[in-house]
Amino acid sequence: MLIVQKYGGTSVGGLDRIESVAKRVAKTKFKGNSVVVVVSAMSGETNKLTEYARHFSKNPSKREMDILLSSGERVTASLLAIALQEMGVGAIAMTGRQAGIQTNSAHTYARIESINTDAMKRELDEGNIIIVAGFQGINKEDRVTTLGRGGSDLSAVAIAAALGADACEIYSDVDGVYTTDPRVEPRAKKLDFISYEEMLELSSLGAKVLQSRSVELAKKMGVKIVAKSSFSDNEGTIISEESDEMEEVLVSGIALDKNQARVSLREVSDRPGVAAEIFTMLAKEQINVDMIIQNASTDGTTNLGFTVPQSEMEHVERVIGQFGEDIGSVDFDENICKVSVVGVGMKSHSGVAASAFSALADANINIQMISTSEIKVSVIVDEKFGELAVRVLHEIYQLDK
Repeated sequence: MLIVQKYGGTSVGGLDRIESVAKRVAKTKFKGNSVVVVVSAMSGETNKLTEYARHFSKNPSKREMDILLSSGERVTASLLAIALQEMGVGAIAMTGRQAGIQTNSAHTYARIESINTDAMKRELDEGNIIIVAGFQGINKEDRVTTLGRGGSDLSAVAIAAALGADACEIYSDVDGVYTTDPRVEPRAKKLDFISYEEMLELSSLGAKVLQSRSVELAKKMGVKIVAKSSFSDNEGTIISEESDEMEEVLVSGIALDKNQARVSLREVSDRPGVAAEIFTMLAKEQINVDMIIQNASTDGTTNLGFTVPQSEMEHVERVIGQFGEDIGSVDFDENICKVSVVGVGMKSHSGVAASAFSALADANINIQMISTSEIKVSVIVDEKFGELAVRVLHEIYQLDK
């Protein structure tokens, strides 16, 4: 079998942990498998490098940031290769460039366009374990690019798809996907299986186990993902195609996202195209707008509200400021959070949203905004009620059973 394994920052957070990962990788190889490993930077390394850059500039060049930040994964890859070699196991470290990962030119948030697997296949044919520095590639101008936060997950899935791997194992400090964050609700249960659709929703809604772009790619390419812990031998959670068994479960998980801010635009000129102009400008800045509410027009103006990640607030203020007299006033509220209910069973069961709204009302939790899809219901509530809302919904859907 060909197995791709990805180890996150906490899994390789120090030399002892890298040695433990080396033993796990070697064990997989000794079972007769071909192995490609994708690694993240050691825990905290990316933040440290970012702080170094901001010592010199509040707005450093994205091109230079890509070169800087990509170094963290290279350090981990080379150290892991050295550890494996010392164990007598054939291993070679590769940068994103050497692994043949070609991306577009969007520095700090690039997308993988293709992977030339020739170099990796040669090393696998020679019996070597390949250690790829995740989170990076090169563009057509031969410049280093990075894939954004959590990009090592994306690297692993893309490599697994390109090589036709039998499985892509994503290792972190948790042993799978839970019905919700166990730190918020201690009665949370680990799921044995979850569909791509559900995992994609949970990832995009704040669940930290997997990066949403990697799940989207896995679904598109049919890559089976297994989310596991590098600190235990538990089976983990399989993320795969939706099955009839999955549809029997009404709700699979509850997600809490505290990195949310509400932007309220008042007295916006009620002319054709103004909303399109606002959101087009936000999109050009790569600002992810989530929920949107527009009130009915009065006196030639309207009110418009939407949510964005808190980390994008500075960019949002700059964009909104460009509209001048088209917007009367702007309010920002960072004391909110998003709570989401996810489950493919919603497709064939009615009343899921009504149950959520009733349960929150009984707990005196006010809902500010609502967004729904075929398998998701999300609400915006005061941040101070976020964790309570998770526990209330977890109980009402009996996810601890």
